[in-house]
Amino acid sequence: MKTLIINGSPRVKGDTASLIGRLRGLLDGDIVEVSAYRADISPCIDCRFCRTHSGCAVRDEMETVYDALRGCGSVVIASPIYFSEVTGRVLDVGSRLQTIYCARFFRGEKPDIPSKRGGIILVGGGDGSPDKAVSTSRTLLHQMGCTEIFAPVMSLATEKCPAAEDENAAKMIEELAAFLQHEDN
Repeated sequence: MKTLIINGSPRVKGDTASLIGRLRGLLDGDIVEVSAYRADISPCIDCRFCRTHSGCAVRDEMETVYDALRGCGSVVIASPIYFSEVTGRVLDVGSRLQTIYCARFFRGEKPDIPSKRGGIILVGGGDGSPDKAVSTSRTLLHQMGCTEIFAPVMSLATEKCPAAEDENAAKMIEELAAFLQHEDN
């Protein structure tokens, strides 16, 4: 089984990376990890090409995401929480899902994306609520074909306890891995 992980963190060795690393160690099969900060993925430019044409007019590394969505059995969005939301770069990647939305609602087509399972990993310090980030992640996962989404794995208050030391988050990562690899996938 193939898993797509969208990493929304700018930090290579930060809290988000530690939980992604733990998950990667538990998953079987191919893993495609897209770093939203390092990949050459532009946000949607609202050119409206996808309202009448399949695909996207912008040609960049988002093609890797589209290809992975066609062939994976699960998708994970992993992001720090910035001002109660996933990072702006995750939103940039998410905005490019517009072509999938337009296939359904403007072109009357069924996207060539099989149903899959989804997961959310969020980390954050400070006093913001994760609710908006969870809601946004769920919306994006639904657009990517996720019909079942596991409870969000969260490591909050990372300024006091780094995610790598968060025992509850570690337990939830194990449960997420089992969910993503369920044999009905």
